[in-house]
Amino acid sequence: QVQLVESGGGLVQAGGSLRLSCEASLPDFSDYGMAWFRQAPGKNREFVAGVTWSGGSTYYADSVKGRFIISRDNAKNTVYLQMNSLKPEDAAVYYCAADRSRTILPSTSVNAYYYWGQGTQVTVSS
Repeated sequence: QVQLVESGGGLVQAGGSLRLSCEASLPDFSDYGMAWFRQAPGKNREFVAGVTWSGGSTYYADSVKGRFIISRDNAKNTVYLQMNSLKPEDAAVYYCAADRSRTILPSTSVNAYYYWGQGTQVTVSS
């Protein structure tokens, strides 16, 4: 059974940092594009950052560009999201997702991702 398990969420003050991790029980993890999405109360789930299956390309939402960094460690079946200079508007449940297609660039669409984690809460106090 495929599982994506996120960790690393929590409460942080504005300007602080957090690192999220997502460990995936995918047998061919290196064949999957990976991404982080987030969903705040009353809002749609939105793309945050993605990395291709090869790790060669990353893509970020404009709202997090320059502050967040996505990376992957295929030896550990894990994808990370380093979040710096956090703002109150970054508060949301963060989800890890896996895309079975080997695209050149990460997809920003929710519909492109086949496997999802349960999410981890990030709270940013002002």
